[in-house]
Amino acid sequence: MNILLDMHTHTIASGHAYSTVQEMAHTAAEKGLKLLGITEHGYAMPGTCDPIYFLNLHAIPRNMYGVDLMMGAELNILDYEGNIDMEESYWRLMDLRIAGLHKLCYTPGSIEQNTDALLGAIRNPFVQIISHPGDGTADFLFEPVVLEAKKTRTILEINNSSLNPARHKKKAKPNNLEILRLCKQHEVPVILGSDAHISFSIGDYGYIYELLQIAEFPEQLIFNDKPDFFKSYLKKMP
Repeated sequence: MNILLDMHTHTIASGHAYSTVQEMAHTAAEKGLKLLGITEHGYAMPGTCDPIYFLNLHAIPRNMYGVDLMMGAELNILDYEGNIDMEESYWRLMDLRIAGLHKLCYTPGSIEQNTDALLGAIRNPFVQIISHPGDGTADFLFEPVVLEAKKTRTILEINNSSLNPARHKKKAKPNNLEILRLCKQHEVPVILGSDAHISFSIGDYGYIYELLQIAEFPEQLIFNDKPDFFKSYLKKMP
């Protein structure tokens, strides 16, 4: 696969990442990417940027070193209804809106409650990608999530960082394999996400490729070599 995009990355603004916007864009250009998403954590995450950061996103050029940039956020799913942090007025300033479960921002409940949390976020008309649903932060029912993602054109991410053995996420591999199996069965496209917290990790999906092979997942259902298809598939703001 000719990797041309990575839509889930973080800079020093997120508080626990290590590269600047310009360093991320420069590395993306060196790696041959055409499209880069920079998605700082929403403000429920400890240590992340002040909300004023998102008010000033207009200051950032949307092309650097020949790479198109989409500036946005990885928002936090907060409760069993799928509510996310920050307000709609902020979401409207973003090019890209990802939402995910994070252990510092979400208390896992029953499998049904966790499923409802993901379904609520998926149904949010502003949420375009669900980050690392298979990382094991919370157990949920896979098939309803996959089917709702298909219905709403919300993209499910297969997250490389979650599969890194250093993260000790034991459920990540079987969970992501099940998501891939169901997405293949129901013809639901997925996006590979590096979740890069330093520029060197941009476009690195090394832990995912084994899973794609095991699942015999069709290349045509992966967005990462299809920037135009990705842009056309994205939910548009209401």
